[in-house]
Amino acid sequence: MRAVRERVMAAGWDACVVVNDERVVLGLLRADELRKGHEERVERVMRPGPSTFRPHVSIDDITKFMVTHDLPNCPITTSDGRLVGLLRREDIASATLPRQEVTDGKLQP
Repeated sequence: MRAVRERVMAAGWDACVVVNDERVVLGLLRADELRKGHEERVERVMRPGPSTFRPHVSIDDITKFMVTHDLPNCPITTSDGRLVGLLRREDIASATLPRQEVTDGKLQP
C-alpha cells in the first residue's frame, strides 16, 4: 500500500482505480483507504466492485448518483468492465458548471 499511496499522491490524485492486467476494474482506493493500511496489500484495503458508469451515460445521471451517494469520484468503464477513466466531482463542476465553486470536492452554488 505504501508504494501505491506514494505514486497516487505524487501524481496529485486522491484516488486510485485497481485494475487487473486487462484493465478490468477490481476495486477503488479513495482518500480514506489511501491513508490506512501502510503495510497491507491493496486487495485488503480497496473497496471491491465499485459502482461504475459507461461512457454513454449522461453527465446529469452520473452527477445525481454521485451527489445522492456522496461520492467524490466514480470509474467510467466499458461494458466488459475495462477502465476508461475516473470522473471526479471537480471535473464535472469545471466542465459543466463554470460559475460554481468546488470546495472540498463538494459542488457549491
